[in-house]
Amino acid sequence: MSSIKRKRIMIIPAMAIAALITLGFLMGGQENKDFRLTKNLDIYISLFRELNAFYVDEIDPEKLVHKSINSMLSTLDPYTVFYPEEDTGDLDFMTTGKYGGFGSLIRKSGDYILVTNVYQGFPADKSGIRPGDLMISIDGKSLRGVSSDKASDMLKGEPGTEAEIIIRRNGEDIVKRVKRERISISAVPYYGMVDENTGYIRFTNFTQNCISDVRQALTDLKDNQGAGDLILDLRNNPGGLVAEAVEIVNLFVRPGQEVVSTRGRAKQYDAVFRTTKSPVAPDMPLVILINRGSASASEIVAGAIQDLDRGVIIGERSYGKGLVQVARPLSYKAQVKMTTAKYYIPSGRCIQAVDFSHPNEDGSVGQIPDSLISTFSTRNGRPVKDGGGIIPDIDVPSDMLNRFAGELYVQNMIFDFATRYYWTRPQPSTLDSLKITNEDLQEFKTFLSERNFTYKTGSESLLEELAGTAAEEGLYEANREELEKLKSGLSHTLDRDMDLYKNEVTELIESELAGRYFYDRGMVEYSISRDSQIREAVRIAGERDRYISLLSAPDSI
Repeated sequence: MSSIKRKRIMIIPAMAIAALITLGFLMGGQENKDFRLTKNLDIYISLFRELNAFYVDEIDPEKLVHKSINSMLSTLDPYTVFYPEEDTGDLDFMTTGKYGGFGSLIRKSGDYILVTNVYQGFPADKSGIRPGDLMISIDGKSLRGVSSDKASDMLKGEPGTEAEIIIRRNGEDIVKRVKRERISISAVPYYGMVDENTGYIRFTNFTQNCISDVRQALTDLKDNQGAGDLILDLRNNPGGLVAEAVEIVNLFVRPGQEVVSTRGRAKQYDAVFRTTKSPVAPDMPLVILINRGSASASEIVAGAIQDLDRGVIIGERSYGKGLVQVARPLSYKAQVKMTTAKYYIPSGRCIQAVDFSHPNEDGSVGQIPDSLISTFSTRNGRPVKDGGGIIPDIDVPSDMLNRFAGELYVQNMIFDFATRYYWTRPQPSTLDSLKITNEDLQEFKTFLSERNFTYKTGSESLLEELAGTAAEEGLYEANREELEKLKSGLSHTLDRDMDLYKNEVTELIESELAGRYFYDRGMVEYSISRDSQIREAVRIAGERDRYISLLSAPDSI
């Protein structure tokens, strides 16, 4: 019976498509294009009908169609995405920053789900759930073997509904009853003064009404805390709503200034966005921090501020995403987030990467051939280039972890030790009083030994590769003694690494614990004085002559 029902469902669209084909011939004009479209849709429907009727095994129509849709969209760009009804909540969260849930972050860990972060004041936090807790079940449904995406769906729900969660902490299973709330994550996890004259705002996403968070922070810094300069940190901000980006620029730029324009094939998506309001800080020296994780709306803000010579941009080249996405409704409450236009900032350059062929590992714009790059001018006549992303006025590389510290972080040794530390130490009275001692580091070393922590240095990996190549070429035996001597000289020990990289390891542990004891705000505050890009931003903001010269045309410097 179910097979017959499916066949009947498939016949109706085929008849409708046949009617469209006939209509296309009658209407003329674009009949060629219409015919190609309807012809191929008809082929797709008839193919699906044949599979449904005669394929050797039973097929899952929904799974097959969704896979074909996703494969089709993957040939366009990385940002055009299909959302079936059950996933539209993810799209809503990206645009509003709100969802019904508990206010926590999770990931897969072994057989179960690990809590990696809780947001202060939200249900998970109020119920006593903490980072490092393992989620064992939700409402009696075991999470053993469940993916983090599926677990996330199980945690979300209508505000006001309650769930029973069993967590495992230090080997003990604990029952938590948590009532879901409307979760709205602030776009500004931290703001404050980094010295007596310089204010700092960490800004993480361009969700609906994020302007209110940034405006409130800026106003407080300027009017109540004495900020004469400002650092706006857009690093790792993935962007969001273009209207919010315009509002952010308007905080620093007077009305009537073009911020960004959009141009696409469908003229309904062509638009010019200008500032319309009186700014909060039209003359305050402004430094914006960007990196390879700054994308889309972040690039609009940084690029417009640069093109209008309103502030200095510091850091690394941004991601290179200058495409407009619009959510379009589909049948059965599904949606498609579709690229409809490109962004152009005031100088006329496009943010979008012109070459996708050599991206960085994180997807950001890679090396662009000079032949594809054009030069534009800012309002003051400074040369700026396109090709993808925003190139900072002052390039300052990110602080990089050494190999040892990086492996500790990637293998979750820092996270897991912080969990143990958190449950065996009292709450520090202040962030400044959070200090890792030599005794703590010795305990960490013992912890690593218990966990059988191992890694290979870069030198060891290269030597291993050399030995393998020598063996393939029949040269290993003749050079065995030299290779073994080199291997001995390059070998490392845990004691040596802990001594050599003591400062980096200490900072990693303290940073993780700052987040445990003082939430996201504590982690950001801890990092500020240790961040080389922020230090450079503070220096530039405070050196008024240098700041002005960076924004001046070359012949006037």
